[in-house]
Amino acid sequence: MVVVMGKQTNIRLDEAVRAAAEERAKRRGLSLQGYVADLIEQDVNESRAAFMAGASAFLASYADRFEAEFGEDRYPGLPDGLAQDAPRDAA
Repeated sequence: MVVVMGKQTNIRLDEAVRAAAEERAKRRGLSLQGYVADLIEQDVNESRAAFMAGASAFLASYADRFEAEFGEDRYPGLPDGLAQDAPRDAA
């Protein structure tokens, strides 16, 4: 079993915010630390997902131009058989 320890971070909250956060954490069965960590992780993951969705939309909107300019070789350097068997959207 591998246990990964996170880096400790300290934050300052005003009393009303801390009390509200502790109540919400309690309702979820979490410590304040776990609640705050979950909120931050969720925010980071949502930002990452939004970026990836934007990048995917950008690539899709210019796919025809890229193919016209650079050709169909989506997997340069791979042996021909591997590149042909790979799904079109795998890159």
